[in-house]
Amino acid sequence: MTNSALLVMDVQKAITDRIPDPDYTPRLARAVAAARSAGVPVVFVVIGFRPGHPETKSSPLFSALPDGAFTDGDPEAAIHPDVAPRPGECIVTKKRVSAFAGSDLDLVLRGGAIDHLVLTGLATSGVVLSTLRQAADLDYRLTVLADGCGDADPEVHRVLTEKVFRRQADVTTVDAWISDLT
Repeated sequence: MTNSALLVMDVQKAITDRIPDPDYTPRLARAVAAARSAGVPVVFVVIGFRPGHPETKSSPLFSALPDGAFTDGDPEAAIHPDVAPRPGECIVTKKRVSAFAGSDLDLVLRGGAIDHLVLTGLATSGVVLSTLRQAADLDYRLTVLADGCGDADPEVHRVLTEKVFRRQADVTTVDAWISDLT
């Protein structure tokens, strides 16, 4: 039997502001609500650092972040209110692009006997791509909600969801996935 979890990755205020689709968070909120109704665990993955960003010193991508960005005191690091976690829902903090990098995500999933991940998040070319590749190597079954992901570059999003991801995951839409839950 397959035990699924919906991963909502990097849907934080500072990141959602970069995505031009105004319907993104309301659409993702429908997926979150459907998962909750169907008893599918929702796991939120966020990027987060300690004050002073000691984790980023060797990272070309993250070392350029302004001081205080994505720390506990940064209001822009909060999960978007449209998809805010409920009490008791799991929030995993990662230190790099993949949801598995520098986090305890694999332990959380294995502890819950989860073997199927439904991926959503921002950006398609960042956390979704990196997490999909690592999760496939860890032998998780994968589904990507194409319109539950977003990228600042629509063409990159299209190529990933229509061509690249299909090699390792089922790719569907939020509405189709919700329909399959019921």
